Amino acid sequence: MTRPLYAIPGSAAAPARGPEPAPDAPPGSGARTVGEVLAETQVDAVLDELDRELVGLAALKQRVRDIAALLVIDRLRANHGLAAQAPSLHMSFTGNPGTGKTTVAMRMARILQRLGYLRSGHLVAVTRDDLVGQYIGHTAPKTKEVLKKAMGGVLFVDEAYYLYRPENERDYGQEAIEILLQVMENQRADIVVILAGYADRMETFFQSNPGMRSRVAHHLEFPDYARDELLQIGEHMLAEMSYRLDPAARSTFADYLDRRLAQPHFANARSVRNALDRARLRQASRLFAERDRPLTREDLTTLVPADLLGSRLFARVEAGEPGAADTPTNTQPRRLPCLSDPAGPSPAT
Repeated sequence: MTRPLYAIPGSAAAPARGPEPAPDAPPGSGARTVGEVLAETQVDAVLDELDRELVGLAALKQRVRDIAALLVIDRLRANHGLAAQAPSLHMSFTGNPGTGKTTVAMRMARILQRLGYLRSGHLVAVTRDDLVGQYIGHTAPKTKEVLKKAMGGVLFVDEAYYLYRPENERDYGQEAIEILLQVMENQRADIVVILAGYADRMETFFQSNPGMRSRVAHHLEFPDYARDELLQIGEHMLAEMSYRLDPAARSTFADYLDRRLAQPHFANARSVRNALDRARLRQASRLFAERDRPLTREDLTTLVPADLLGSRLFARVEAGEPGAADTPTNTQPRRLPCLSDPAGPSPAT
């Protein structure tokens, strides 16, 4: 029986068979050098933003630059009238929570839009609940509605492995997978799908769905951050909110990170943000108690050691008890990236 060919209303459906041509250069584009393409598209500005926003991740950033380089060269080939097949741009992102997956996905959407591979640079982030229905006939409309919203941009499916539940014969996730497969193949000129999740679970997902693996050309791994990188991330977060750590508080926060990394349920940048949010609460309570003292700009923007030492982690470690950190206990456990090629969980940021 022939599979249905799903076409999402409002999208530019690609032919079901045969190679697709590479996107045409924009009208009036006569670029002949890489520099001219970069000047026209401002892709360098997006890559520079990625460098500024994400600490570390040198290998990952190089992969993003490699993909951008391929697309720039394809643009120059098109300008010379050379035949080229549009590259497959579907991706999988592998990594633990808080390693920057969503940030990279947003920047990738902008790069693809600026180079003419997508009509818009928007990103639609979803999970299983957004795609899979609870009864017969519910999944297809849900999935196609999400795809309609994502057309012209990037669909980011977080914890994609939850779409596949072989232990439940009445689960409707497989229907969503079939629709995604059809659209990823037949309308790949108008949408890029990024599948994200823990590396080991994504590997199992791809093994169980070889058609999905064959449609994903780029597998990007997001490693966990080291202590010094997390400290830098924390300082960047504080600077964006007009806060800073005084020298003693910086040392205390480094100590906090050493202790926190040894605890379960660590979520990289998310855990850093949670810890700093609690430190700001303690600072506010500390200043609130000094009702009659005029507060200076320095007072209002500076975190001191006491604002961090109030963490339950310090209290329990000092008491010799098993540590309980500032991050919620329902966070997914910290996992090491596997060596396979495939992608990480909750709205991976």
